[in-house]
Amino acid sequence: MVSTARAQQREETRRLLVRVSRELFAAKGYAAVGLSEIVAAAGVTKGALYHHFESKADLFKAVLAQVQQEVGEQVARAADAEPDPWTQLTTGCAAFLRACADPHIQRIMLVDAPAVLGWHEWRALDEANSARHLGEALQTLVDAGTLPPQPVTPLTHLLSGAMNEAALWLATNPGALPDALTALDRLLAGLRAPLP
Repeated sequence: MVSTARAQQREETRRLLVRVSRELFAAKGYAAVGLSEIVAAAGVTKGALYHHFESKADLFKAVLAQVQQEVGEQVARAADAEPDPWTQLTTGCAAFLRACADPHIQRIMLVDAPAVLGWHEWRALDEANSARHLGEALQTLVDAGTLPPQPVTPLTHLLSGAMNEAALWLATNPGALPDALTALDRLLAGLRAPLP
């Protein structure tokens, strides 16, 4: 009973640290937030923080994982509500841009993550999460004949890169989401054109 209560308390402390850190990282950016500020805002000691996380970067990685999971769930929910694979793809891509239009998501997932983790680790996490699902959706469409036969891996990277770049562009053009969605629709519609 005591060990269960301690385990629960440890998990609550971990969740609190992630929540507080996420708020601070989103508001100020990773570089502007110190560990002292995090523990003060959470009302815990640095020892408690180090019990759960090796470093500020490790804590950021937990925040990023939470953000990526939430964005992935939003995209999947929107896509899964559609009846056919093509509409699932277009709706999922639009849902990604809508989610990334949130400045807090942009800062954590697209601005700070590559800088904190390094480009290669950030790309690996992106590929393991959203790019993998995008690749599966594209492969389904190629297999069904909705898209012309083509190598799916480079197409996945091209489309993922375009959407990430659009999301970053939205960070400096917050009112441009409708234009970005229109451009995305045209880009995706072009994928269905027969190959020469």
